[in-house]
Amino acid sequence: MNLSAIYHRMSEQYCYSLDENRLIINIKTGYDVDHVYIIYGDPYDAGIMGGNERWNGRRADICYKKRLKNHIWWTTTLEPEYKRCKYYFELHSGDECVYLFEDGFLTQDEMNMEGKTLSYFIMPWMNPADVCRTPAWVNDTVWYQIFPERFCNGDHSIDPENVMEWQTGKVDFHDYYGGDIRGIRDKIPYLKELGITGIYLNPIFESNSNHKYNTRNYKKVDPHFGTNEDLKLLVKEAHEAGIRVMLDAVFNHTGADHPMWLDVLEKGPKSKYADWYMINKWPVDLEGDTRDGRYYSFAFARYMPKLNTNNPEVQEYLLDIIRFWIESFDIDGLRFDVGNEVSHSFLKAIRYMTSHIKDDFYLLGEIWHDSISWLLGDEYDSVMNYPLTTAIADFWLYKNRGRETFEYDINRCFTMYYSQVNDVLFNLLDSHDTNRLLNKCGGNIDIFYQQLAVLFTMPGSPCIYYGTEVVMEGSFDPDCRRCMPWDEIDSGQKDTEISEVKKLIAMRHSLQSCKSRNFHFPNDIPQERVVSYMKIGENESIQIYLNCEEKDVTIDTKSFSEVIYSRKWTEGDTGSGVLAPDGILILRY
Repeated sequence: MNLSAIYHRMSEQYCYSLDENRLIINIKTGYDVDHVYIIYGDPYDAGIMGGNERWNGRRADICYKKRLKNHIWWTTTLEPEYKRCKYYFELHSGDECVYLFEDGFLTQDEMNMEGKTLSYFIMPWMNPADVCRTPAWVNDTVWYQIFPERFCNGDHSIDPENVMEWQTGKVDFHDYYGGDIRGIRDKIPYLKELGITGIYLNPIFESNSNHKYNTRNYKKVDPHFGTNEDLKLLVKEAHEAGIRVMLDAVFNHTGADHPMWLDVLEKGPKSKYADWYMINKWPVDLEGDTRDGRYYSFAFARYMPKLNTNNPEVQEYLLDIIRFWIESFDIDGLRFDVGNEVSHSFLKAIRYMTSHIKDDFYLLGEIWHDSISWLLGDEYDSVMNYPLTTAIADFWLYKNRGRETFEYDINRCFTMYYSQVNDVLFNLLDSHDTNRLLNKCGGNIDIFYQQLAVLFTMPGSPCIYYGTEVVMEGSFDPDCRRCMPWDEIDSGQKDTEISEVKKLIAMRHSLQSCKSRNFHFPNDIPQERVVSYMKIGENESIQIYLNCEEKDVTIDTKSFSEVIYSRKWTEGDTGSGVLAPDGILILRY
């Protein structure tokens, strides 16, 4: 048995409370392990711990597992009667059997050695206060990300002086086209009809850039976007349409024209804000980038000096801003820009405060990597699921890979965190920071829809970037931030594309199985690049087929009750049909 491939610890996603009654326990092994059993019970079943008692727990088979590239992920759910749990594992590989305790592996003889003190794994107490709780509404939400400057120009009277004529081609870094809040408000009926139930807005507060990530005033809507009253009306009208609103919180850094930074530049170390930033060398030199470390900034951008979120005064300043946004505008969530660089202590303070102001407030971190240390229930609810973005894209990028690699990568994304976090992960295929989905798919519209079909059938909460519904193209920043083609939309030229996305969104809303965290890969089609996976819901189950082969495949549909969604599918007469290359078939049991 490959012992080095086996891993468990009583913390993080390996052992945690799902709710007040259920305990999730996971263990990772190599592929050589055939069976895993857990022996568990109350720590005090045999008496006080540490005495001469002989503890014997109940033995249960761990039967649920997911395949990763080099490991198997085994999972079980226990319901400890007294909220405590003591346990160890029994692992089998062929005729070999070992037992895993907290301090390592033992054979049966070693485990039963006279005088041996066994180091069991112990969940000491399933305290309700320690349960990771995430806002239930997020799992039911379909998000729509808006880059305000390029979405819709609804009020030409507040256009920037250098505004350009609205157009749908390539854009440059410093272009302005006049998108504003009035324009977003005007399009709420469009978003509602599309099926959107959540809007994520890129920054809207005062800033001297088109992207607004270099904030000057956190409490004032940028004049080229409108007024604070406009934002209040946007949130109110969105709520009336059943749409939640999430703002972008840019708290890692300010703009270089923020009054506090200007005070630091003027007064140097004597400024009362000198410790509000991370300055390593005085006087502050504003030339070039910040690679020399004279002060820390976002990346090496000198016009985005980094805030010291360890400073209690900075924390209180930013907490006051969040309080203002919630109480003044009634927003439903915040997405934290550069969410892995603000301090953990600050995030804990945010979580505590927002939970007492609005108990279902959604806290989303922009983190592109494994984020377990931010997702333990006392900081973010969720992160932007870029690992899933990559997992989906890679399967179509590497044409020589079999479908098992898709399974491995998807399973990895949903074994990284707690189940309740998986329910609210912010799933996306593109954003203002990446090239657009159509470009990722090499312009192949069928692969474009295949990847969207995956997005809308994954656990979590799907987000489409504005314009995805009309198959907008665009390379990397700034080209991914083109203007929304309203003339083409209003004239009906994009009706076919919009209709296709509406179908996927409607499917997501109507079928609980699409949102469910329960899935597995039967891989029941012989061809190696035909992906199939099942989603198991409370009310129904569905199966998804994606033909990534270069030839037709036949699929038996006799076990299913209906076709939910399809592309490039031809129904036969005998309970089967043909799925063409790059086709999609979603069936209901």
